[in-house]
Amino acid sequence: MVNCCGLVSEKNEPVPLKSISVQLQVRDHGVSVSSSLQYVNEEDRALEAVFVFPLPADAAVCHFSARIEEQEIVAELRDKQSARDQYDDAVSSGQQAFLLEESDESSDVFKLSVGCLSPGQNAVINIVYVMELSIQADHALRFCLPAVLNPRYTPTASAAGVPEVSSASVIPYTLSLSVDVRSSDRISRLESSCPLDPLVFLDAHHTHATVSLSAGHRFDKDVELLLYYENTHQPSAVVEAGVATAQPGSLMGDPVLMISLYPEFPADVMSSLASQGEFVFVVDRSGSMDCRMHNGKDAQMRIESARDTLLLLLKSLPMGCYFNIYGFGSHFESFFPQSVVYSEDTMEEALKRVKNMQADMGGTEILQALKHIYSQSCYPDHPRQLFIFTDGEVWNTKEVLDLVKSNVYSHRCFSFGIGEGASTALITGMAREGSGHAQFITGTDRMQPKVMQSLRFALQPAVDNISVDWTVPEGVTVDMLSPPISALFQGQRALIYAQLKGQSSGKTDGAVTVKYRLKDQPVTNQLQFTLKPTEDTGRTIHRLAARCVLRCLEQEERAGGADTQALRSRILELSVSAGVSSVHTAFIAVNTHSKQTVTGPLLQRRVPVRRIARSAMFGGPMMMCEMAVPEMGFLKGKRRRASPEMLCDSMPMFPEMGFLKEPAPQADPLLQLVSLQKASGHWELNTALADVFGKTEDELANHRPAQVDGSVWATVLALIWLHTCRSEDQVEWQFVAMKASAWIRSQKPEGLSQCVCDGNLLLGGHVTEDALGI
Repeated sequence: MVNCCGLVSEKNEPVPLKSISVQLQVRDHGVSVSSSLQYVNEEDRALEAVFVFPLPADAAVCHFSARIEEQEIVAELRDKQSARDQYDDAVSSGQQAFLLEESDESSDVFKLSVGCLSPGQNAVINIVYVMELSIQADHALRFCLPAVLNPRYTPTASAAGVPEVSSASVIPYTLSLSVDVRSSDRISRLESSCPLDPLVFLDAHHTHATVSLSAGHRFDKDVELLLYYENTHQPSAVVEAGVATAQPGSLMGDPVLMISLYPEFPADVMSSLASQGEFVFVVDRSGSMDCRMHNGKDAQMRIESARDTLLLLLKSLPMGCYFNIYGFGSHFESFFPQSVVYSEDTMEEALKRVKNMQADMGGTEILQALKHIYSQSCYPDHPRQLFIFTDGEVWNTKEVLDLVKSNVYSHRCFSFGIGEGASTALITGMAREGSGHAQFITGTDRMQPKVMQSLRFALQPAVDNISVDWTVPEGVTVDMLSPPISALFQGQRALIYAQLKGQSSGKTDGAVTVKYRLKDQPVTNQLQFTLKPTEDTGRTIHRLAARCVLRCLEQEERAGGADTQALRSRILELSVSAGVSSVHTAFIAVNTHSKQTVTGPLLQRRVPVRRIARSAMFGGPMMMCEMAVPEMGFLKGKRRRASPEMLCDSMPMFPEMGFLKEPAPQADPLLQLVSLQKASGHWELNTALADVFGKTEDELANHRPAQVDGSVWATVLALIWLHTCRSEDQVEWQFVAMKASAWIRSQKPEGLSQCVCDGNLLLGGHVTEDALGI
């Protein structure tokens, strides 16, 4: 097995990537990312390097340049096939050339080709992209720089010509990263999964700050940054002036408006979460799920964390709803032929099967499982909610997203990317097209809190009849660039891009009004804004808006519209005019001043990639790569290209490698307690419950007030223990506790105050009846 990474030479020595430098320019909720990659050819012959690497799915790549020694070459955006031909012609004739293109199958995979680097030559590649920062449940703005590209699984039948890849364990290059934050809101703090230097504030109001990654970081894991503002969830509007040299009336020539909305639902509606619904849990059981959640001590296997999460979900569901659980890999299976009513019997049957779930279903093929789910008839008055758990190693991402979108009116989709390298295109795309919410579980994140946050969204009543109205001065019109809003959640951001056309008669104020119905109640949210452009925004908002339009046009083209050629032409025109990459365009740069004799055909070589082997985490690079060096003879004709999809297919999980079994970690008392709860919400007084509290069953029985029965006493004790011993994990057990409190109230027990008092005395708590919700 090859045991190095990055580019490798014939001698299996890593070349030529030496360093990666990244600068982030954060402006409120958007970020511009400039990445510089330095290559040095240490071979005694010219070589060609090909890197396949991940970018965030919604990133808009807007600049690509190369600096050779002292000369800089800025790439042009062109039709993809034309750019490929030009690159091949240039490299074949001995010219230096550079090509950057997006994968046809997944918008978060890019391929960078570096052609004809002379011996000893130094090249610096600069890639710039812009993107929106996603908002987490704790109101943090999240940015992730992916270090891992998981190979995309391809069924055997279509895997011809796929090159082998092996695990990599050495990172021969370092990463430097700096962040500059400017905001209209006060900056509270910035956290990271990697060591940072102290945050430095550059103004008295704490609206401008800088921070850097600590020196010496080896790029062997994702770099996650969490930025906290004091008022992250305040609605806002930003107008960006059009480009002076662009044609008026075009997207780039007119001002573009970005609206961030945070709907606030009426308190009386939110006080009672929905008790109806069909909950379908779809769990990846492919071989890659038998990897650790992270590389730290005592890390769980992904499939183990999924089992624990399903336990919490099953215990948190409301009585009377419907549910089912699917596992998928090379094939799929479901616990029940169709969704069943949630009851004590069906819950217990499902839990028995969850305990036996293993990552034993081969490759990752989610498409057929989704088709089967969508073929099932929905239950009236029980809206379908999909919860999809995967490490995102699929090859047909766009086909999956199109299927989810075509069924958006019958369900909501909540997706979870597990572990580093999960496809952002797949995870965010399924949530976006399924009107749901996406979460990523990376580093030392626990899966359960994030999943329970999404369950809260799923239990919110569905919003319908959403409309957006504009109030603008006379002479100005508004063209919506974003697709219609299909989902709104309490406290979650909804983004709207719009083009402002025409000239105002003098007034500079406008307003956007969003109306919708929530549980048959009409709700109105309005935001006032100024049409005056914000200074120092560059073209970020225009490019993000263009990316939004391009994504819609690409989906429409895949759906087989009436005139696909016209759609393709629109994509090409907008992509080139906005300077934003698309599935039909690529960046091409040719150094016409450099030409050398090529002494033979370029050989493609298989090289390692950072990926995760069964039961162990291997280190490795951010990128999959291959290299080519000239051999004897003259190069003739076009060279066969390896697509990003070919380079990203999943390979076997090293079954020949054995690993020592580690002792099973001690069970989490919280999960032990939750596992003992009945579907109706109560606990029974027994030895297993006493063990969780560190007591004997006799101790529990002897302290029970005479006027309450054993189940009420046990349930009150469980609630007191949760509030006293696991208060920091409330997001995980909130629905378990709500069911328990509702069950106690339904029993109308006597002497409840004495029961709570005695329970506090026994467990050392100080919890009131009001805090327990009883």
